[in-house]
Amino acid sequence: MKINPGFGLITGTALLLTTLLPASLTKAQTGSAEDVRKAQELQALRATNIYESGQKPHYTIKFNLSGLPHYVPGPQLNGWLRLHGNNYLSDGKLGEFWQQAFSKYQPGIRLSYYLPTSAVAFAALTYHEADLVMGHKPGFYDLLAYQRVFNFDPTEITGVTGSYDVSGWENSVAIVVNDKNPLEKISMAQLDGIFGSERDGGWVGTTWHREFARGPEKNIRFWGQLGLKGEWANKAINPHGFALRYNTSTDFADRVLKGSDKWNERIRTYGNYKKDNGEFYIQSDQMAEALGQDKYGIAFIRFRGDRAGMKRLAVAAADGTFVEHSIENVQNRTYPLGGQVYFYATVKPGTAMDPIVKEFLRFVLSQEGQAEVQRDGKYLPLTASDAKAQLEKLN
Repeated sequence: MKINPGFGLITGTALLLTTLLPASLTKAQTGSAEDVRKAQELQALRATNIYESGQKPHYTIKFNLSGLPHYVPGPQLNGWLRLHGNNYLSDGKLGEFWQQAFSKYQPGIRLSYYLPTSAVAFAALTYHEADLVMGHKPGFYDLLAYQRVFNFDPTEITGVTGSYDVSGWENSVAIVVNDKNPLEKISMAQLDGIFGSERDGGWVGTTWHREFARGPEKNIRFWGQLGLKGEWANKAINPHGFALRYNTSTDFADRVLKGSDKWNERIRTYGNYKKDNGEFYIQSDQMAEALGQDKYGIAFIRFRGDRAGMKRLAVAAADGTFVEHSIENVQNRTYPLGGQVYFYATVKPGTAMDPIVKEFLRFVLSQEGQAEVQRDGKYLPLTASDAKAQLEKLN
């Protein structure tokens, strides 16, 4: 059944699947009626593009899932499971695939999906409107609000690995430079030096860590500091990146800048906008075009395929090994800047997880659940070791 890209409803056995555009912005929030109109047009264009991307699998590669455990149903349960958040479950077919497959094992569990955007996920959990939410890691105030209400942290379960290059499906971050640049690889510390700045500490969740402080002597502002010689040695590095309000930037800051939010003072930032010809101009495409014209530039982008004039760098993993950016290395988690999508549930310390929530997560983390991820062909399936680690959290 076809879903309208602006609003959709699918009903099936135990399935309610809803996709909504974000609520209209008010004049007070945006400053003018023209800003409201532009925001609405941009959201509608984005929703259409995402919906069209979601209707077909993007990957034909089949990963070996034989190491993942099979789903062995527990006791037959009855009741509703309210899952809120991640719109990509309904923009693609994964939400439908999971529902259909799970209902064969647990027909008494009915899934209710409310999936306008990951941005609503934590509010639903905090206000007891959802039993389970799915999305990216919570923002600072999302997590702080939850902690203030419950006085403990939510339980986090990795559900899928982000895509390699499918825009929106938590596609991996690539580090790119102009193709004339002789650099071939880079470490996380070097990325911190390039994109970050001196700092007094950094955040882990809502806890401030002073031990993450560093001085300006670790700033990297010239290509010679990375070992480049000749004409490159004294050339300033031109950093490019996402506008700093995007989740991509906060996630990059958490992983690379030690949660400090202290950025290079010269960083050039990009946001989605609608071109005069009506085309939706995505940030990563803007950066790729800019890098092709900026010999001394470097960028962190959501990878959407190679572009003329730019090349990707290998990035050092935690053990110091430099890892190429490839679909295999994103899926097997050796590439350090791949994405993940998470489930969150409320489990009071000293108590057991709700049995219906646990049963569904056991299915998602099984060979059968991850086979549906592979069938949908946008997110990437978990490895056996990833799935085992997440299953242990359920207990």
